[in-house]
Amino acid sequence: MQLKLIPLVLSGGVGSRLWPLSRKDFPKQFWSLTSDQSLLAETVKRVSEKVVFSPPIVVCNADHRFLVAEQLRQAGVKKARIILEPQSKSTAPAITAACELIKAEDEEACVLVVPSDHTIADPKAFRHAIKKGVLAANAGALVTFGIEPTHAETGYGYIKVGPQSDISEVFRIETFTEKPDNIKAKKYLSTGDYLWNSGMFMFKVSVLLGEIMKYAPKIQKACKSAVSDASFDIDFLRLDSKSFQECPNGAIDTVLMEKSTKTVVIPVSMGWSDVGSWNTLWNLGPKDHNQNVLIGKIANQNTKNCYIRGTNKLVAALGIENIVVVDTEDAVLVLHKTYAQDLSTFVKRLKTDGWPETETSLTGHRPWGYFKEIDKGAGFKVKRIVVQPGARLSYQMHHHRSEHWVIVEGTAKVTKGEKTFTLKANESAYIPATVRHRLENIGKEPLHVIEVQTGSYLEEDDIVRFDDLYKRT
Repeated sequence: MQLKLIPLVLSGGVGSRLWPLSRKDFPKQFWSLTSDQSLLAETVKRVSEKVVFSPPIVVCNADHRFLVAEQLRQAGVKKARIILEPQSKSTAPAITAACELIKAEDEEACVLVVPSDHTIADPKAFRHAIKKGVLAANAGALVTFGIEPTHAETGYGYIKVGPQSDISEVFRIETFTEKPDNIKAKKYLSTGDYLWNSGMFMFKVSVLLGEIMKYAPKIQKACKSAVSDASFDIDFLRLDSKSFQECPNGAIDTVLMEKSTKTVVIPVSMGWSDVGSWNTLWNLGPKDHNQNVLIGKIANQNTKNCYIRGTNKLVAALGIENIVVVDTEDAVLVLHKTYAQDLSTFVKRLKTDGWPETETSLTGHRPWGYFKEIDKGAGFKVKRIVVQPGARLSYQMHHHRSEHWVIVEGTAKVTKGEKTFTLKANESAYIPATVRHRLENIGKEPLHVIEVQTGSYLEEDDIVRFDDLYKRT
């Protein structure tokens, strides 16, 4: 019997080694870093060939649900299911919960686990490895895909390859190893016995759940309850928060793959990258004659081997070498490439020191569109609001702030207390504090609004929602 192959896309990472671009409120999988599509869009399209794959399942943080849904829509991926984690518990609980959901439909289904933030340059080699993986999974194995290393990399975990299994090009696993130092990485590369751990897996649902029950019963029990008591939120499946909270943290590698006797690895060379650091993006990017990757409005002279990324400002570089410069709306990173792997630890220190820029940015993405903070000071804040056609903000009220809306472009329907009226470009409305209100785009083009807030407290948590199309609380 041919297995049903279900792609399981994990989209819970933050990507702090790509700060200040990647942040908690908009992680790296939602950015277009290696092409004109986001990493998430590239991933789901890679596993959307109808002849091979069933519709994908995406597991993500509840805060990112509308970002995921919108990017799937833009990628033309239909019938995808989205599972919402109440909190991040790493990969083992995410995978187990998804398999508990699939089990109710077909416990012999085959699942392909792929991170949402990786790139693959050779899709033909990827498909060949998947076919081998199906054979091994059908025989009862827990399959991982090992990348044939091209250099001594210290940012990846490694897999030591054992003897060949009964299936051609599929091997037993001797050991998993954590990220090595440079000396060990060079040793691994010289032996030819080691592969990079890609974080991609394949197995039958029944096999995975059986092994989780054996090696991590608390995870299996908590995830089973979280799925049984899950609720639907619009088109999302929201795992039960109380049950999931009781689930232990753990990566699937350490929780299961390093312990099970059913693991095998398929070596593959497919132009894979986890896009895990600015050095990686420098390696992947198009370079000028001085080996610089330049993105945005960049002027440079006597600059070599640099990665420089700008936004809408001019970034000028003179006489630098082996430097990463990343300019965003509210933060600038200047990093020597030697320290690229240390950035995550540095960002944690910045967070401990109280810098909000480590997690949030000036642009806030919402299911109706987005807003961008333009200016703020004592008692005021100015935003640019963009509402997509047919979308509307919640019917809401603020205790501490008043708002003045100026329509720049488009047609708005405004609800203010008991009144409803239409505004067009160059027209405005004033919404006093405590007055219930709503903004809606009734036109066919995006609605652009300048919002001026005034009051004693101007943060986003001063919102009382009475009705919301997107069922936010």
